[in-house]
Amino acid sequence: MSLKVKLPENLNGVKIHFVGIKGTGMAALVEILNARGAFITGSDVGERFYTDEILEKLNIKVLPFSLENVTKETQFVIYSSAYNPEKNPDLIQAAKLNVPVMLYSEALGAISETCYSAGICGVHGKTTTTGLTGTLLKEVNLPCQTLAGSIISSFGNSCTMTSESLKNKSEGQKYFVAETCEYQRHFMAFCPKKIILTAVESDHQDYYPTFKDIQNAFVDYICRLPEKGQLIYCADEKGAAETAEIAKTKRPDIELVPYGENADGSYRLTFGKVQQGKHYFKLDGFGELAVCVPGDHNVRNAAAAVALTAELLKTDGKNPLDYIEKIKLGLEKFTGGKRRSEIIGKAKTPSGKEVIFIDDYGHHPTAIETTLKGYREFYRNHKIIVDFMSHTYTRTAALLEEFASSFSSADVVIINKIYASARENAQNAEVTGKILAQKASRYHKNVHYAEEFTQAAELGYRLLCEPLEKEYSDGYIFVTMGAGDNWKAGVQLISMLNKSNK
Repeated sequence: MSLKVKLPENLNGVKIHFVGIKGTGMAALVEILNARGAFITGSDVGERFYTDEILEKLNIKVLPFSLENVTKETQFVIYSSAYNPEKNPDLIQAAKLNVPVMLYSEALGAISETCYSAGICGVHGKTTTTGLTGTLLKEVNLPCQTLAGSIISSFGNSCTMTSESLKNKSEGQKYFVAETCEYQRHFMAFCPKKIILTAVESDHQDYYPTFKDIQNAFVDYICRLPEKGQLIYCADEKGAAETAEIAKTKRPDIELVPYGENADGSYRLTFGKVQQGKHYFKLDGFGELAVCVPGDHNVRNAAAAVALTAELLKTDGKNPLDYIEKIKLGLEKFTGGKRRSEIIGKAKTPSGKEVIFIDDYGHHPTAIETTLKGYREFYRNHKIIVDFMSHTYTRTAALLEEFASSFSSADVVIINKIYASARENAQNAEVTGKILAQKASRYHKNVHYAEEFTQAAELGYRLLCEPLEKEYSDGYIFVTMGAGDNWKAGVQLISMLNKSNK
C-alpha cells in the first residue's frame, strides 16, 4: 500500500471490501467502519469462526474468495496479512482495477489519523487492558470508539465498544482507543496521542531475535507520539520502565505517566484483599477499587485503564475525580474477554466434585506464570490442572527453560505438541512438546505429555476420576492455555463428564 492512501473522515456510504474478514482484528475493524456508515463486503474461508456471529449481527454475508468480489464501485480493499496480494483473487482484481489496497494495520492507522487516538501496546496484557479501558470509557461516556483484539464480554460480546454519545450522534467522533500489535512493527502505522505500555520482554523471536530488537521497536513506536504526548507505562515491569526511559532520552518532551506499586503520583498502586470474586486495590488518586478478574497482572491492567481514562477525561476538559463512582462501576462490569481467563463451562466429576473450565490465550512464560498464580489466589481450595500448548518452535526454543519453570502454581501439568506457525518447518525444529514436558518435569513433580488435544481430554478425564485430596474442598480448575487449538480439550472433557453423569 502507498502511505498516501487515507480513509475519508466521513465514511457514510463508502464501499469497502475486506479480504480475510473473519480475522479477529478484521471483524473488529468492520464493526468500527460499519458504525461510521461504511458499506462493507467481505470474503474468507468457509470454516466457521466465532467472529461469524459478529458479522451476522451486522447482516454481512461472507463471500468465498473471487475476482467478482471487487468491482469498479469498490473504493477501498482492506486485507489480512495472512493473504498474499499476488495469489488471492480479490487482491489480484483490486490491483487490476487500481482500487486502493491497505493491510489491516495500515487501515487501523488510517482510522487513527481521523481523531484523537490512543494505542495500547505491550508483550502482555494488551487485550485485557483495552477491554477494561473501553468499558470505563463507555461508563464515563466520552465520545469514543474502542477496538480490542478479542471479543470482550462487557462490549456486548463484541470486539468494539462505542459510547452512547456517539450512538446517539449527540457529539461528533472525538476519541479512538485501539490495541496495537508489536509483531513485524505493525503498530508503526498507528498515530497515537497517548500510549499505554504494559510490558516489554523478548518475544516473536522469528522477527526479533534479541530483546534489544523488540525493545527498539517499542521505542520507535513511542517516538511516534506528538510533542508533549503521553506515555502511560507500568513502573513495576522492568522492560517497560527501561523502555520508557530510553524513549525519554530520545524525546525529552514526552510526558511519562507511570502506574504500579513503583509509581509516583495518582496511579501508585497498593494491592488489597481477594474476597468473594473481587480483587481489591487502591490507586492514590482514586481510593479503593476492585476488579472481578483474577491475578495481580489484571490489577495492574486495571490501573493502566484507569490512568488512560483519567488522562482522556482531562484532555476533554473534565475532572476525573468527578467520575470515580462511574470508574468503580466500569471496573466491576468487566468480566474478561474471549480466551482471556474465559470460563467456558462447568461440570461435575463422577464423584460429584465441581470442575470449572477456563480457557486462556497465555503463550509466553511470564503470562503463564502470572495467570496461574492469579488462579491459585482467586480460586483457593481448588486443584488446578493446566493443559498447555506452546505456540511456535522459535519461541519455545528461545525460552525453553522459562516455559519449563512457569507452571509452579498448578497442581498437574499436561503438555501438548507445539502449535507451529505457518512460517515454520516442523522438520527443522530443535525442540518438541515432548522435550518441553521433559524439561518441565525437572521443575514440577506432576507433568504429563499428551500430544493431541484428544489425548489431553482422555488424560484429564482419568485425572478427574481419581480421589480428590482433602485440601481441595471446592473442586477443580481445568485450564487450557496457549495460542493453539487445545481449547478443544476442555470442550471435549466437558462433554465426556456430562455424558458420564447421565
